Amino acid sequence: KTARRDLVTQADVESEETLKSGLSALFPADGIQAEESGVFEGGESTWVVDPLDGTVNFVHGLPMWAVSLARVDARGPSMAVVHIPRLEETFTAVRGEGAFLNAAPLQVSSSTKLDDSLLATGFPYRRHLLADNNLDNFCRLFLRQRGVRRMGSAAIDLAYTAAGRLDVFWELHLEPWDVAAGGLLIQEAGGEVSTLRPGGDWIRDGNLVAGPASLVDELREVLSRGRSDDWPLLGEIEDGA
Repeated sequence: KTARRDLVTQADVESEETLKSGLSALFPADGIQAEESGVFEGGESTWVVDPLDGTVNFVHGLPMWAVSLARVDARGPSMAVVHIPRLEETFTAVRGEGAFLNAAPLQVSSSTKLDDSLLATGFPYRRHLLADNNLDNFCRLFLRQRGVRRMGSAAIDLAYTAAGRLDVFWELHLEPWDVAAGGLLIQEAGGEVSTLRPGGDWIRDGNLVAGPASLVDELREVLSRGRSDDWPLLGEIEDGA
């Protein structure tokens, strides 16, 4: 346990060691970037690993936690797995070959309007320290959608958006291991993955919006209303600022 909200359990550590050992055996030339232990340099590809995404849910006995891993090269994610053990759901994708849930093909939602959509988001562990903690964005969207869900795991939010269970997802203050696998799932399910300001690096810039292209565009437009270009929409304020 590292903080009141940001928990690390023995399960996180042991799961990560198991994944690192297995990946090193299967892909000895690849690097590994893991949430708990950092980066191990490798060749042209790096496995980005979250051994237990949704640790608070895990600690409280809720089933919404996942193992998330993606193989990333210079073009972005090339392989992805999001596994939800308690629900026996395994989401997989290979670049250019589609996305699947337990071998059934996935397709993002056909919704085209936020008013008819089920949104998903999350809030950072350090929300009490961050001026840009996503609450303002949540309020801007609160009356413009069918509902908002917070699974407590960005990997699950993204996997469920790829499956069309959720229509569109956005969040700030994310890490590569939170989004690399789920982002590929959405791309291979026919959706768009981007940053809230177009043109950013959605794996590394710390903010993401994902879903059908029309919803991504509309959500961006709603959140940008009344803001200047230098307003800290995208998680740019650091602790203590």
